Amino acid sequence: MSNTHPFKGLLVIDFTHVLAGPACSYYLGLLGAEVIKVESLSKGDAIRHRGGTDESAASLGMSTSYLTQGAGKRSIALNLASEEGLQQFHQLLAQADVLVENHVPNTMRRLQIDEQSLASKHPHLIHCAMTGYGRGGPQENTAAYDVNIQAACGLMDATGTVESGPVRTGAPVLDYGTALAASFAVSAALFERASSGQGTFIDVSMLETGLSLMSSTVTDYLKTGNAPKRRGNLANSRSPGAGSFPCKEGVMSMGVNEESHFISLAKALNRDDWLSDNRFAQRDARKANAAELSAEIEAELKTKTAEEWEPILQTAGVPSARLRSLPEALASEQVKSRGFVQTTDDGINVPTLPFRIGGADAYAPSSNAPTVGEQSSEIADWLSRQ
Repeated sequence: MSNTHPFKGLLVIDFTHVLAGPACSYYLGLLGAEVIKVESLSKGDAIRHRGGTDESAASLGMSTSYLTQGAGKRSIALNLASEEGLQQFHQLLAQADVLVENHVPNTMRRLQIDEQSLASKHPHLIHCAMTGYGRGGPQENTAAYDVNIQAACGLMDATGTVESGPVRTGAPVLDYGTALAASFAVSAALFERASSGQGTFIDVSMLETGLSLMSSTVTDYLKTGNAPKRRGNLANSRSPGAGSFPCKEGVMSMGVNEESHFISLAKALNRDDWLSDNRFAQRDARKANAAELSAEIEAELKTKTAEEWEPILQTAGVPSARLRSLPEALASEQVKSRGFVQTTDDGINVPTLPFRIGGADAYAPSSNAPTVGEQSSEIADWLSRQ
């Protein structure tokens, strides 16, 4: 089935750097928007030169971190501190539907392209600003990366074990979570503009995105006063059948939270006796005898490998999955069948969106990731004709 591109005809100006901002405009581009990336004349987006393990590519300004969300865009290099560069930037905004940027407010004010200035000059524009802490408050102009926000929002403190101490997640989830939140906000603002005819300012906070990703934990603390504790791989449900269990080889992650799940697990493990065992037959009894139940589950799982157990448990209706490395996950038939990894014309494999609209195929970038200012002349010529 061919793709639907709901943002076809939209022009997005990408004045972003590092991961969260560029990912937001990348997602909008995958859905059909034309994206023009505005970069500095000197070296462009700083992430071009760092991130990932391919140091040779990074030395050429094409790091894997940049390539991850660089495809499908065109690049113009401008000096926004100059009158000519600023004029061209405003010419772009006059034609654009959306501006995505992730600079601290003071930087935008210094360049005279803050939200108040842009709203007066470009009232049609949807201005999406992504910062570490959001507008207002004492940390409005505090610079932040993903790892800083993981620390600031409580996510890092809740991750790991008592022995390990706080541990950050193994991937920059706050960057990409913020990018998805910003894309959601842009979509809502575009919908509103369709009826009002007016642009708007979107204020996206990485800190609040982090708290949103912990929503159920936040509510539990606010209601009970119980701060989250580091539980390692144990599930938040605290069910004795939920967590990670070693097998003969490998590890199974299970989410046995409902009564039906426990019944399915008992039958899948050929332990129907658990269903009449006074220690395990009822939920309260299972909690009271959690250590014994976990030990018996582990003993059963150690009779087979995780690779053997996964189809057995999943077919039985037990929420479960075997622990996979990233290479294993990407090589799985499920991921391959969905087309989550797309290949650009220059042979770079990159992730696409985690959803499809109307049964469409996986969204593919329309072009390769550009070098710094690769389309500067082309874009300048286009602006001169507007």
